[in-house]
Order: sequence, then C-alpha cells, then structure tokens
Amino acid sequence: MAGTEHLTVRREGATLVLTLDRPEAKNALSLPMLVGLYDGWLEADADDSVRSVVLTGAGGAFCAGMDLKALAGKGMAGEAYRDRMKADPDLHWKAMLRHHRPRKPVIAAVEGPCVAGGTEILQGTDIRVAGTSALFGLFEVRRGLFPIGGSTVRLPRQIPRTHALEMLLTGRPYSAEEAARIGLVGRVVPDGKALETALGIAERINACGPLAVEAVKASVYETADMTEEDGLAAELARGWPVFDTADAKEGARAFAEKRPPVYRRE
Repeated sequence: MAGTEHLTVRREGATLVLTLDRPEAKNALSLPMLVGLYDGWLEADADDSVRSVVLTGAGGAFCAGMDLKALAGKGMAGEAYRDRMKADPDLHWKAMLRHHRPRKPVIAAVEGPCVAGGTEILQGTDIRVAGTSALFGLFEVRRGLFPIGGSTVRLPRQIPRTHALEMLLTGRPYSAEEAARIGLVGRVVPDGKALETALGIAERINACGPLAVEAVKASVYETADMTEEDGLAAELARGWPVFDTADAKEGARAFAEKRPPVYRRE
C-alpha cells in the first residue's frame, strides 16, 4: 500500500482509508502528506478491489491547511520527497484533488479543524460527514493570501453564491451545523463518529455494482456545466453501456432470487 510518515493507508473491506497523520500540527499539509495523498488516489484508481475511499485525519483534526512556516521560508518537512515534486510540479494540486478526480467515490470524515487547504481538499470529495465540533473556513484573505486550491471556482458551484462569497471574503470560521445548513457538508454526527459514519456510507456503496457506481459519479461531474439537453445526451452515452454488463444482469438475477448480488466488474 501507499503511505508516508504523514499519510497512513489501510483497508476496511473494499474501502481504502487515507488518514492525514500529522496531529501535532493539526494535520497541516506537508510534502510527505501531499505525496502520500496523491499515491493514495492512484492506488484507489488502480486497484479494482477498492470500491470507495474514505479521507480522514488523525488526532481529532482533519486538516489545518498549508504549513505557513514553509511559506515563510522556514522549510517544510520531508526534503526526501522534493524529487517527486520536481518530477511532477502538478503533484500537490493532484494530491489536493484540484487537478485529479478519483473514479471511486470519496467520502470525507471530518473531526475538528478543516480550514484553509483543508476546506479546499474537502471540495474535491464527493460525500462529507462532520463531527459536531468540526470547524470549516477559508482563512486565506485574513493572511493576505488567495485560496488557490480551487475554492473561487468550486465553492460557488457547490453552495449558494452568497454563502460562497461570504466564506471566501470574510475568512471567518463556520461550525459544522452552519456548514451543513449551507450545503458544504451532508451530515453532522456526534463528535468521534464521523469516521464510523463515513465507513457505513462506504459499505453501502461497496454493496452496489462498481461499474454502475463509477459511471454515475462520472456522469454527475461531466454533465455539471452542460446544458440540460447536452447533459441528458451525455447521460445516455454514459449510462446505456452499464445495462449491457454482466453485473447488471447479476443485479437483476440476484433481486429475483432474493440474494445479495456478486459483482465482478464485468
């Protein structure tokens, strides 16, 4: 499995669990974390036995954003990984899901701070669960910075523009309850239960036909900016082939026989 000193990887059945693991810094982004994240996304895409991904953080935090000490010129942990960054200057954007979209569903399990770069990574995930005390926000403007991880483009497409602009322009923190109210996260659960809930959602996804799941996710994203007419045409092109798969036949057969389906990605 992929993984680095700041990013742990483990399997829970058909789910790949990626954990941002730098709790002493509230999981602020580091070179080892970014490299580990990108390798994790690649592993999930390449392994057909992986049907979903859960992204979470260690130590009661999700991600406090970029390590500002590094931006101040004081260096960043993980010098050994700089060759990876030099070889692929886009790696950090892929790691943060700015320039990469995994084909498997990605579920975020958020506890504690999920701010700045944390909120930016969050926007690249598909389903989001937050503990009651989770905290969100894009603080960049308060530091004279720009949220260049994609938020000025993505956030107004994911939540109402008035809420997106307030978050972007004030740099204020948002509670989990408010984040859910404006649509940034889908569920708020008791503290300490975000990962358990996310894994439960993943298990439901894993029980579905993987070819169908991946086609549905792809269709949602590829039609997002199309006209309704073009989107419906693209949906047909994406969806009809699913009906011709052995998995589709297995799903119908299992329903008739009143048993769980056995999908083989065929």
